[in-house]
Amino acid sequence: MNVASEIAYNDLPLDLPHAGRIALRLCRVIQNRGGESVQPGYEEAWEIAAELNELLFPCRLENEAPIDYQESESLRQSAAVLGRGLVTCVGRHRLMDDRIGQCIRNLFECLAMGEEGARLSLLAGENPYSLQRP
Repeated sequence: MNVASEIAYNDLPLDLPHAGRIALRLCRVIQNRGGESVQPGYEEAWEIAAELNELLFPCRLENEAPIDYQESESLRQSAAVLGRGLVTCVGRHRLMDDRIGQCIRNLFECLAMGEEGARLSLLAGENPYSLQRP
């Protein structure tokens, strides 16, 4: 655990297969939260999560990241862009939720971007006093 500028975060190595599992979890959480909801934004949030899931599916399926550094880095950066977009969507439509926030934090931890994930998770609705936080 590192502490920088007042926020604790986990500094973990890149783990694209587990990031793929988190992406699938995000799809399920958003689908369960949205369900039959007429609240705008759930469909957009689910589409972003589904795109993230599709991006990382090969890593999850094979349970390994690409051997090529550039390919892994490209996947990592693309996943981070989608994760940031999901947080923006969740905030814009006021879909903030503790579980969504936890998944965002976990996703960014798996992308070796723990500090950013700790910040974004709060914007996505994670309880700042959650025992799940570092």
